[in-house]
Amino acid sequence: MIMENKWNMKNALWMLLYAVLYVVLSFIVCVLGSIHPIFFVCYQITAGLLVTGVAAKAFDKIRAFGVACCLSLGMLITFFAMQDANLWHCLPVIVIAVLAEIIRLISKYNATGNMIAAIIMSFSTFGYYGQIWFNRDYTYKCAIEEMPVGYADTLMNCSSAWTFPVVIIVGIFAAVINYNITKKLFKFDQ
Repeated sequence: MIMENKWNMKNALWMLLYAVLYVVLSFIVCVLGSIHPIFFVCYQITAGLLVTGVAAKAFDKIRAFGVACCLSLGMLITFFAMQDANLWHCLPVIVIAVLAEIIRLISKYNATGNMIAAIIMSFSTFGYYGQIWFNRDYTYKCAIEEMPVGYADTLMNCSSAWTFPVVIIVGIFAAVINYNITKKLFKFDQ
């Protein structure tokens, strides 16, 4: 079976579905953070497990420029719709889209480039969880205002400086596993 891997009307409709799934799964990652502070600290691990597969499938389906931008555009539209569009949330989404597109273009849309780009796209929620380490006072203040009593203190206790690189490394490892599982399930890049 010959698969059309370029932009056309059918693949554009598939891209719309992938963008919706990408946003929904990213939203689930964020909702899990409200359950317990440890899930908030471990956003990247959860994102690696949930989000990477959608990006991987989208990249395999359409081996042309613009796929990462479409996925990120879905996130940006969602931020504006939720009235949650700010520099902390939007800038990382734009940067990861650009990086993923560059990696895919340089690799000529091959399997390695698609895998690296899918891992990069798993960082869609970085603007939320990155503030734990880079904007601690703001994060603490928001957690006190928005979350149950004790959440903010537990969040700060769970997010010491050494946890940041651990979360990133484990998150990337989880994304690689997710990518390979998705690849085997959907039999692509073979």
